[in-house]
Amino acid sequence: MTDFHRYLRAKRTVDDRALDRRVVEQLREQVAARAADTDGPLWILEVGAGIGTMVTRLVEWDLLPTGTIHYTAVDLDTENVDALPGYLREWAADTEVTVTADPLTVEAGGRRIVVDPVEADAMAYAGQTAGCDLLIGAALLDIVDRDGLPTLLSALAPGGLYYFPITFDGATRFRPDHPADRAVESHYHAHMDAKPGGDSRAGGDVFERLQRANGVTLSAVAGSDWVVRPVDGAYPADEAYFLRHILDTIEGAVGAVAGGDFDVLNSWLARRREQVATAELVYCTHQLDFLGRVDSGIS
Repeated sequence: MTDFHRYLRAKRTVDDRALDRRVVEQLREQVAARAADTDGPLWILEVGAGIGTMVTRLVEWDLLPTGTIHYTAVDLDTENVDALPGYLREWAADTEVTVTADPLTVEAGGRRIVVDPVEADAMAYAGQTAGCDLLIGAALLDIVDRDGLPTLLSALAPGGLYYFPITFDGATRFRPDHPADRAVESHYHAHMDAKPGGDSRAGGDVFERLQRANGVTLSAVAGSDWVVRPVDGAYPADEAYFLRHILDTIEGAVGAVAGGDFDVLNSWLARRREQVATAELVYCTHQLDFLGRVDSGIS
């Protein structure tokens, strides 16, 4: 298991708490209605699928209708794509879910989900795809060029649904307070903004684009903030590792932007890592979940 794969696993419980349950319930209802109106299997495309944590969540949370479902899981990283089948098998081992190979299939609760892991660029793959019933992109739209949003949505059939949860929107907070917090946040967000397609305020931009897009309905939008905190003197699950990964990410990002001009960074990191070790650090970010449908041609 790579360090990043462990991070993705650790992030599962953080995301589970963050996802807005009202939006999730609307997703369940709208997917069921879409399946009832569709002649044949449901077709789902997930872009930026990672190691498959969304597949497991959809099954565990009973968000998919019964019957056959074709699920294409696209990710640009070869190691993520290669790890996905093993992650699904490991997850299923302690459940009543059955995972088989050739083709990779998840069977649970009257559902037969045929999963196709694909290594590809999200925009390029979506641009060559059409007729999907559900498009999912979790923690994606803050790291890709949002001028390509119409291309992503073009993968949907008329009446098809989109679900873009965990879209970062401009806040990174740590507690207890530290004098360098605002400077660290400013440098960290500047690094996001400097990356191609990156935007530390992506959530607001996505909201505006979906609101004004022709042929697109925005059914629901809500906050999905990450809040990681100790409970009874310890972090849940593997969330201490999640926090250490976040601090490592900030170290690289702030160092790249500020260079040697930000002398306080090392002392800030040392203090925050000490607080993780003693289960004192609280970490919060602001994010948004989006749910809607494509009604007609997109522009």
